[in-house]
Amino acid sequence: MFAVALTGGIGSGKSTVSALFAGLGVTVIDADEVSHELTAPGGAALPEIAAAFGGHMLRSDGGLDRAALRQLVFSDPASRRRLEAILHPRIRVEMLARVARSRAPYVVLAIPLLFETGQTDIADRVLVIDTPEEQQIKRVQARSGLSVKEIRRIMANQVDRTERLANADDVIDNGGNQADLQPQVQRLHQLYLQLSAVPPARPI
Repeated sequence: MFAVALTGGIGSGKSTVSALFAGLGVTVIDADEVSHELTAPGGAALPEIAAAFGGHMLRSDGGLDRAALRQLVFSDPASRRRLEAILHPRIRVEMLARVARSRAPYVVLAIPLLFETGQTDIADRVLVIDTPEEQQIKRVQARSGLSVKEIRRIMANQVDRTERLANADDVIDNGGNQADLQPQVQRLHQLYLQLSAVPPARPI
């Protein structure tokens, strides 16, 4: 199964672009959605998270107190690494299982921390959604109400724009209007259909 890893910084428009690919009949597998399932009430990752960070990280309904845990991991790199060690292997296994079940021509794997977690090997191609940093901040403020300081702290824990672009196979420019995205997605969709139709080379 031909796979495209879609990534970008916070507020870059990953969800919007993912929805456009899904509208073309592509299977989109979102790492954040998988993570939420793993940490919802009854989620498979909750026992280990509670053991690592304390039962107070769980809400009264049994789900994860995301705000409390986010506050902790963004202020303590060691805690962030511990959380990643719990979640990321589980997320990867579940995403690959969904890839195997897909019957679409190709799949898009939306992984916000693709470079940060060293997962570029999960896909055949890397697609970066590129947005100027000031636009990222404005978009995140509009949707979440976080302060500029909080947003910049999140951005500081992500690879910078230059590194993302240097490691991209393909780039979508989301510095303009949403209407500008459709033709870019359509062009890449045609490219990925062509690439997915080429059988992998057999070793000699």
